[in-house]
Amino acid sequence: MLRARPACGGGILLRRPGPVGRRGYWRTVGLTESIISELDTDHHFVHRSTIPTMHFQDSLPRLPLPKLEDSMKRYLAAQKPLLDDDQYRNTERIAREFGKGVGRKLHRDLVEFDKKNKHTSYISGRGFDRHLFALKHLSVSRGDPMPELFLDSAYQKLNHIILSTSTLHSPAVHLGGFGPVVPDGFGIGYNVFDTWVACNTTGYLNRELQEFLRCLEYSLNDILDVLEGRPLV
Repeated sequence: MLRARPACGGGILLRRPGPVGRRGYWRTVGLTESIISELDTDHHFVHRSTIPTMHFQDSLPRLPLPKLEDSMKRYLAAQKPLLDDDQYRNTERIAREFGKGVGRKLHRDLVEFDKKNKHTSYISGRGFDRHLFALKHLSVSRGDPMPELFLDSAYQKLNHIILSTSTLHSPAVHLGGFGPVVPDGFGIGYNVFDTWVACNTTGYLNRELQEFLRCLEYSLNDILDVLEGRPLV
């Protein structure tokens, strides 16, 4: 299914009703009109639930605030493949100074803020980007000078998100989507069911968006061929 927006949006629905050994799904990139299947009518209705959406929210455990040194290690590990040696040494120096200086003070204040706001929860584990974003937001909200770490071109490049993706798996939702977060990026909402995959993609650059949709569709078709034992062509 392709749902083409008047501006630059589109989607793909790949379905496999055909027998094994044949490409029995639809190829739809380039269509300008929506194709609405008469199948799967059970997905066309939202079913009322007796349990409110946020009913169990208070029972979920709070995620601990990561240690600053752990987030900095993960940040540098993410930067290393993207930078040459000189760029990495500069970013490493900036990160080290941040961790020992203004970053330590910001983190200390963030810990105190976290203790006073038990209804909030920070991402732990490998979610270093959310930790650093919280430190940056704290600095900006207080009107402090922007720490050098956040002015570093390496940090800005790492946070220039070309592919922004998300999914909402529900039998009541056929497609969902959202916009790109950078001018040259794409927003991708996708949904994966037992027999079909739907993607709704948006972007500001129409020609690049159409090419991206073609690549996305062929990639998904190739994955299906591999799963069903067909040779790639």
